[in-house]
Amino acid sequence: MKILFKEDDLKLKQYISEYLEAYDFKVTTINDFNKVMETVEKINANLIILDINLPKFDGFYFLRLIRKKYKTPVIILSARSDEGEQIRGMELGADDYVTKPFAIGVLLAKINALLRRVNEYKDITKESNISKGLKENNLFLLNDSMKLKYEGKIIDLTKNEHRILNLLLNNIGKVITREEILEAIWDDTLFVDDNTLTVNMTRVKKKLSDLGINNAITTKRGVGYVFNGINN
Repeated sequence: MKILFKEDDLKLKQYISEYLEAYDFKVTTINDFNKVMETVEKINANLIILDINLPKFDGFYFLRLIRKKYKTPVIILSARSDEGEQIRGMELGADDYVTKPFAIGVLLAKINALLRRVNEYKDITKESNISKGLKENNLFLLNDSMKLKYEGKIIDLTKNEHRILNLLLNNIGKVITREEILEAIWDDTLFVDDNTLTVNMTRVKKKLSDLGINNAITTKRGVGYVFNGINN
């Protein structure tokens, strides 16, 4: 598995690289800040680890550029531990956010869980059966392209957003607990902040709203979420 790693702390970069390579990951570090996107395209990594505190442009800037072209899993490393920064990172498309200082074993567990989830995701059928069942309402959840289509409008989804919608659409009218969603989306919930799910659900609702679908998902406070269906 190839990992692309961008970190401006030379000692930390070397430590993490050597640690991951000991677990048979092929780690490529980005040393030229002017060639970040060029390296992303050249390496075609399975996962990207991105520091936020970088010279010239911060990691959020590069995260935006990456998400415009690629769906590669991204883990953010940052000393910025406040909630707002973590939410910003997730909203920009990061798959996980790890705050410094951190235990290297936890980072490895997160990497393995994320890569395992991505590989399992490839085995999902090309189009959700329940999406076909919603055809009369013109809503399609497309697995091959990870898009949501409604009445001629198409919007891109992240892997987490797609998995959440797939789960909810397969259980229309049923309350899905937060724990059930966490278990379905993240393999190891021990390392998942509950706020991460809240951020992802907010993004899902926003994308449905962008397509003109409002109030389709109801939050059952303290319990979970329910997809109510679409009212034309």
